[in-house]
Amino acid sequence: MDEYAVSAEGLEKRYGDKRALDGFDLAVRQGTVHGLLGPNGAGKTTAVRALATLLRFDGGRARVAGADVRRDPRQVRRRIGLTGQYAAVDEVLTGRQNLEMFGRLFHLGGRRAALRATELLAQFDLVDAGDKGVGTYSGGMRRRLDLAASMILAPDVLFLDEPTTGLDPRSRGEVWDAVRRLVAGGTTVLLTTQYLEEADRLASRITVIDQGRAIADDTPDGLKNRVGGDRIEVVAREAADLPAIAKTVARVADTDPTTDEPERRVHAPVTDRVAALTEVARTLQDERIPVEDIGLRRPSLDDVFLRLTGHGTQTEEAA
Repeated sequence: MDEYAVSAEGLEKRYGDKRALDGFDLAVRQGTVHGLLGPNGAGKTTAVRALATLLRFDGGRARVAGADVRRDPRQVRRRIGLTGQYAAVDEVLTGRQNLEMFGRLFHLGGRRAALRATELLAQFDLVDAGDKGVGTYSGGMRRRLDLAASMILAPDVLFLDEPTTGLDPRSRGEVWDAVRRLVAGGTTVLLTTQYLEEADRLASRITVIDQGRAIADDTPDGLKNRVGGDRIEVVAREAADLPAIAKTVARVADTDPTTDEPERRVHAPVTDRVAALTEVARTLQDERIPVEDIGLRRPSLDDVFLRLTGHGTQTEEAA
């Protein structure tokens, strides 16, 4: 069995003069959630469509679930599921009827389709809503039903292309829980997203893509460490106290502190986070310097993304 459920080397896809994929590399380990993170227009959806055999790539090679994408696309399709950016369920039918319909489309036959629908309703916590019209479902319930439909044949690999776009926080949480259950059952998930929090919560490894190329690949913590370790931050009550606060922070910092005068904030990287925070807090108290806030902050994926790409996940380009 391959160590990687999905692998790609040097994938290229051109639309006229535009390179949607420009030597894209990817390696997704079995039984994990792997995040594919990038701004609109970076090539995320193009990469997923190429790996899922929905479009032909112009160069490079790829394997999915042990099958060569270019040479054996039918075998790839038998082993994957795909959930797009928008739910593809029928709102007139009930949840159960939707799943039975998909089962029949996959040639399971009436009895097997009904049994599989019952299993999936239980797996995705939709038993109570199974016989209700999908038009009455919340956004999170529809996405869970959409995920269930993509699991009719229990695929080895599931592609999730921005599965929580437009959902409220509660509905996003419901989808995240469903994805975790899938992976616990042995499914490998390739998750494309613009939501940095989503990638941080779900993915054990993240590939950052920009302008059709993979520009970083690491664990979430590994990516954050590229930006730097923990930082101590102090927000002054009075702007006049900023020099004294900066002097105090400098005693424990790894580099010279940075002072943000409009925000009345001083911050700097530190190695021993607890000792640094304790010393700064004690010194400021002893010197009677009032502050609005003091604390430690770890780099976020937002910080990583901005450092790597020079811009946020939202751009004016089309996806």
